[in-house]
Amino acid sequence: MKSRFLLLAVALLALTPQPAVAAAYPNPGVVTGSTGAHDPSIVKRPGGGYLMATTGDGITLKTSADRTAFADAGKAFPNGTPWASAYTGGSATLWAPDLSYHGGKYLMYYAASTFGSSKSAIFMAASTTGAAGTWTDYGKVIESTSSSNWNAIDPNLTVTASGEWWLTFGSFWSGIKMVKLNPSTGKRADSTVHNVAERFVNSKSVEAPFVFRHGGYYYLFMSFDFCCRGASSTYRTMVARSTSITGPYRDRAGTPATAGGGTEILATHGSVYGPGHPAVFTDSDADVLVYHYYTSSGAARLGINLLGWDSSGWPYVY
Repeated sequence: MKSRFLLLAVALLALTPQPAVAAAYPNPGVVTGSTGAHDPSIVKRPGGGYLMATTGDGITLKTSADRTAFADAGKAFPNGTPWASAYTGGSATLWAPDLSYHGGKYLMYYAASTFGSSKSAIFMAASTTGAAGTWTDYGKVIESTSSSNWNAIDPNLTVTASGEWWLTFGSFWSGIKMVKLNPSTGKRADSTVHNVAERFVNSKSVEAPFVFRHGGYYYLFMSFDFCCRGASSTYRTMVARSTSITGPYRDRAGTPATAGGGTEILATHGSVYGPGHPAVFTDSDADVLVYHYYTSSGAARLGINLLGWDSSGWPYVY
């Protein structure tokens, strides 16, 4: 009798709608060779292949022919960067390079700072080949001080459909900011600073912005929570969107990014810890998400996945 009741219960359960189980986040795609990376940015070369820049002494460069096998390619500034020393405390390490290709040359915005300090600056450099030692620095774009209430780190250049140049940057303090640039110089076009995202929990932890245009929207990719703690890192990758480059950006639920809004698209899973500092570029096969994550041993590694777009125009990682 008990077995009959059990079979009936199982049958009824099968007929009852069950809550959907959230799909697990995908593991990073296969990459080989020199895969150590922190704050990676990748640009597709006009002649084929890829150039990557990451945080490191003098900015670490890597190259790849196929977006899978990566090789060390030296430093952007092998002879040092004395112009940045006032912000790095004398360290040679420069942060979060943002690579792009415009007007026949590679551009790179990068930050100089020390951990936890808002005495920071973003500089601009350019090279016709992107090779180590060929980069010319064109000076400071914007700086912050202890009284700025924002932090000039983690730069990202976005060019709008109409050809306007905008630099998004920032972390913690009062959040993510944006300034307009002059396309002919790559420097600031005016003194206005736009506020595009801010959090009020977890030490106001939002940083590493990247704005990517898709369809009729600008998508603000960013990192919530804490980086740089190895396998204890809680970084996660979030997104909000706007029809205007300067916002307002809102997440899928409609919450403004300036009120802590952000829709999670990638977070710690399995032995992939703290995936964040996102960058996005369009390749021949798909839109590509680039980021770093930490292994169980605490090593920082390059993460590459593809981005899809659902029927409502929101990105997902696969």
